[in-house]
Amino acid sequence: MRFLHLRFPRVTSLFVLCGGLVAVLLGRTAPAHATGGQLVDDYRSVYGTPGVAAAVIDGSSVETIVRGRDGDGDAVTARTRFRIASMSKSMTATAIMLLVDRGRVSLDDPVVKLLPDFRMADPRFTGITVRHILSHTSGLSNDTNNEYVFPPLRTAREIVAALADKTLAAAPGTHAEYHNTNFSIAARIVEVMSGKSFDDFLHTELFTPLGMTDTSSTLGCSDRAEGLSSGYEVVLGVAVAAPEMPGMCVGNGGVISTLDDMVRWLRFNQGTLGAGLLSAGSLAELHTVQPKAGDHALGWQARPVTAGAPPSLVGHGGTLATWTGDMVFSPKTGVAALVLTNGVGDPGLLSTNLLAERIGAPVTPMSNPLTVVNAVLLGLTVGMAALLVTAIVRARRWATRRRAARRPLPALRLVPLALVTVLSVVLPMPIWGAFDVQYWIVTAWLMPLLALFCLTCCVLGAVALGRRVRCYRRAGQAISAPAQPAMVDG
Repeated sequence: MRFLHLRFPRVTSLFVLCGGLVAVLLGRTAPAHATGGQLVDDYRSVYGTPGVAAAVIDGSSVETIVRGRDGDGDAVTARTRFRIASMSKSMTATAIMLLVDRGRVSLDDPVVKLLPDFRMADPRFTGITVRHILSHTSGLSNDTNNEYVFPPLRTAREIVAALADKTLAAAPGTHAEYHNTNFSIAARIVEVMSGKSFDDFLHTELFTPLGMTDTSSTLGCSDRAEGLSSGYEVVLGVAVAAPEMPGMCVGNGGVISTLDDMVRWLRFNQGTLGAGLLSAGSLAELHTVQPKAGDHALGWQARPVTAGAPPSLVGHGGTLATWTGDMVFSPKTGVAALVLTNGVGDPGLLSTNLLAERIGAPVTPMSNPLTVVNAVLLGLTVGMAALLVTAIVRARRWATRRRAARRPLPALRLVPLALVTVLSVVLPMPIWGAFDVQYWIVTAWLMPLLALFCLTCCVLGAVALGRRVRCYRRAGQAISAPAQPAMVDG
């Protein structure tokens, strides 16, 4: 499942495993010889996605597939605007390569040479190059630079300045770790070296020359934009239009586009549109896996057609709380696929399946692990609520029995309720990789039923704990209070 991959890879690994088990247990697979439209319909059925805009590019032909509705209830079309999230990184990398072609930047320039104000509390930061940040090998990590602070930073300048007291998790150029801040640094380089705002540079130097007239970008992930309706939260097949989670998106995930414009973007990367905008060598470099970078190229990634096969495709996905998308193409065959959605899911699987169907490769089964996860969480929430409400209602009876017992041990008897209350507060944090209260906000957006479960346990657990303690004290006071003498009439 790529839904959480781009920002929360640890959780994604668990969900991918769950998804495989669900596929085996439920037998939910895409048809063996599905057409593009059938694959999209099956995807919507599996994930409950309200709106999908997809395309398959094969030579000069483009198959367009649109389904469902946008956040305003209107039918999705090829000109419906979607947030493309981390697919934006390919555009940021291309903006850098435009500056490379113009002699303003070199991929092996140290970042500090281009951004004299760039500082970190780690002497190794001076070795970070432009190539490192575009291939996620800078050494930056969420372990030492939490990207999910609230309120989020907005401008590229602010994001770079905030690194002054941060350290690196690895020496530059030695280890790949996906980190969005890398591309916010790249956006700042574009601003400084071009003298334009990042959005203005993209508009004038990239989108307009390519005819991408409905494409723009925002600083924040949740900023309002003209013609952009809301995305959706989807839980157990129920879709609810919801605002996007606030976050820093400049350079790494702020682009808003349409299916028509993204088809032009893929054609440009295939070398069939915008000839002369970028040199052939620079375009090829964007798609080339970099040293020590795993499967990372520059704003792109290498990937296989099917699991276990060698990487033969170039692609990139995008994930926010209420928007997901993916794009992929085969340099060998020229076939490309594109998926934009306004809900959560695994668009990377759909885009790869669309491409595989076109070239005659096996289609990978689709399943949604969150269906089972959410069903379990809902059941646990209802069950825990019933148990804790019962504990609250019967607190007086519990206190009376404890007072009457030979060995009451009240503190020991309260431990289970205390554990439920404390653990429910802590649970949402380590799931995302760190103990930080701010991850409660992330949980509320990305896994609302987990947040509901934890909130139920926390509130009802605290109430049950407090009521038992209070009733126990009152029972003790009643036992120790002296009996009042009876009044006798004289």
